[in-house]
Amino acid sequence: MSCGHCKAAVEKALKAVDGVENAVVDLANKTAEVTLNKEVKDDTLKKAVEEAGYEVV
Repeated sequence: MSCGHCKAAVEKALKAVDGVENAVVDLANKTAEVTLNKEVKDDTLKKAVEEAGYEVV
């Protein structure tokens, strides 16, 4: 990811996961911080990002 469009796409994909209250992507650090309102498996979050067309590293 290297642009605002990519950032927005990943945030949207993560926020669409049931249990995700908020998601914020930091392009400089190549991270995503997710706030949950219930337990969500890491694999579920990873799948959402990959289905949006991005690689989880």
